[in-house]
Amino acid sequence: MIAVLLADDHALVRMGFRLMLDAQPDMRVVGEAGDGAEAVERSRRLRPDVVLMDLHMPGMDGVRATERIIAEQPGVRVLALSTFDLDENVVAALRAGADGFLPKDVSPEELVEGVRVVHRGESAVAPRLLTRLIGTFVRAERPHRPGTRLEPAGLTEREREILVLIARGRSNGEIATDLGVSPSTVKNHVTSLFAKLAVRDRAQAVIAAYEAGLVTPGA
Repeated sequence: MIAVLLADDHALVRMGFRLMLDAQPDMRVVGEAGDGAEAVERSRRLRPDVVLMDLHMPGMDGVRATERIIAEQPGVRVLALSTFDLDENVVAALRAGADGFLPKDVSPEELVEGVRVVHRGESAVAPRLLTRLIGTFVRAERPHRPGTRLEPAGLTEREREILVLIARGRSNGEIATDLGVSPSTVKNHVTSLFAKLAVRDRAQAVIAAYEAGLVTPGA
């Protein structure tokens, strides 16, 4: 069973999420929190597998709560939720260690699948939404001169090539087709470059690619 903690300052929203998730045969909601501080405390006490984290809460917001939870419990997966698609807090949450982001108006099926995806250790952010978010917000924070690159050290040429394709929203299958190699080969390269970049998932890898100047929006 996937143990889920709900963190949202609206009781009706938490009730709706609880009804959706408790109806699944492989999930159970183990607790609720109405703000970030409560989410940190209850995560510490209840040890959930996944935290559904609203980013906009009074007091300690979802970004700070995510950072605290991941620092204390690296095995906990955080799925960030926001009312807004293009929200700078989403990138901040991904930097803080969130494993994915979904807008709050997703369908019940998408929400349930998002919980399963992050529980498996994968990113639950739609690739093209992710690149749009990062292209909008990350560049402004780490400006660099055109034509210069702050490339991650230690990557092979093929790993660098795959990182660029990940940052452009390609799935492993699409990358395999683009490069004319097998999906398993791509998966091995992805595992290696994640280790070298010290990132947990595709979301953080895309951030690294944008911050290094390997990809620019619209390229």
